[in-house]
Amino acid sequence: MSSLIKLQWQTDARSSLSRRDRQGCDYEAYVPDLLADAPISFDGDTAADVSDAEVAIRRLNQETTTLADSEAMARLLLRAEAVASSKIEGLEVGGRRLLRADLARSLDDARPDVTATEVLNNVEAMHWAVETLSGARELEVDDLLAVNERLLAGTDMEPHGGKIREEQNWIGGSSFNPCSAAFVPPPPGHVLELMQDLCAFCNQDRLPAVAQAALAHAQFETIHPFADGNGRTGRALIHVILRRRGVAPRFVPPISLVLATWSSDYIDGLTRTRYAGSRSSEAALEGMNAWVSLFAGACQRAVADADAFEARVRALQTEWRERLGRVRKNSAVDLLLAALPGAPVITVQSGASLIGRSVQAVNEAIPRLVEAGVLKQTNIGQRNRAFEAAELIDSFTALERQLASPTADTITAPPERRVPARPQP
Repeated sequence: MSSLIKLQWQTDARSSLSRRDRQGCDYEAYVPDLLADAPISFDGDTAADVSDAEVAIRRLNQETTTLADSEAMARLLLRAEAVASSKIEGLEVGGRRLLRADLARSLDDARPDVTATEVLNNVEAMHWAVETLSGARELEVDDLLAVNERLLAGTDMEPHGGKIREEQNWIGGSSFNPCSAAFVPPPPGHVLELMQDLCAFCNQDRLPAVAQAALAHAQFETIHPFADGNGRTGRALIHVILRRRGVAPRFVPPISLVLATWSSDYIDGLTRTRYAGSRSSEAALEGMNAWVSLFAGACQRAVADADAFEARVRALQTEWRERLGRVRKNSAVDLLLAALPGAPVITVQSGASLIGRSVQAVNEAIPRLVEAGVLKQTNIGQRNRAFEAAELIDSFTALERQLASPTADTITAPPERRVPARPQP
């Protein structure tokens, strides 16, 4: 049975904090029910929402044909998801800046972009989680610690990465005490048991995958097991479950982009799962069904927008080929056209590595792509010449803007959160 534990906060009276910030108080920390052995069932509407969401995700993975061989669509959607997951936690970086920062890390004279590095850590942690943990026989606590460690690598919080917190944390209110917090997660002594139970739940297959991902995510965010990066780790867990269960074998739609747009509903949905008392109470059942239905709706919206983006990429590639005229199959130009959606900013060297052709072949192909307007030259750092598919980056920006609109139309419903500026014609 879930419970609220009454605790007392005490601050050293000799600290340099203001009187208000060093005040003590009584507060309550929430300890959720265990999930692994809990009886769980959904009402008819929620079950139907979950079923529709799973059908949509499966169809997206089965029927999307553009870039199927190069997996570029998967990389783009993963990048979009990772960027959105970062933005929910306040790390805002536009697509073009992120792509350039990613390329700059392999170049000698490019200055590091600290904020972009944090977002790139998110991309890499998500990729590692999806590719590694989805194939693991069982998900274990150490696996989630590894995801968090990768997320915080190279940041100020790196010393805390991959470690279960040993102190009380809280959400909202003051940075110095939980006295005015919006939510206080379980005390540290409860975290390991809750995490072990969560992993046991994630290893089951008794629930539909979308419902399992929704409940696992909510439970993880409630436990809040780390000093930092909880939201990003919890959203990576969504990917892992949907891939492990076979619903999204190729790619997961950018669900976090939708949740970032529906931020108020997202927070409210998580809050409603934090019932007090019996799991079978009316409030508990209504809260669980409301959250799972909201999550299923976010999945369907993400699929719809991923479909629209895939169509834009397909049309753009067709237009590129029309401008270029005859393109020999498996030539460097042909392979770059297929690979660019997954890597819209390249150097000659990275392009050669990307398509498995010689530097000379790519060096000969790029001028033709520049002349056709597929690529345009830019610079990374002081002396590194790079090339970017500006139209593709603009399409990616349009996707970010579209997903930031409650109705997927930024003209009739402006973005609900900060997004890159509309691409100029």
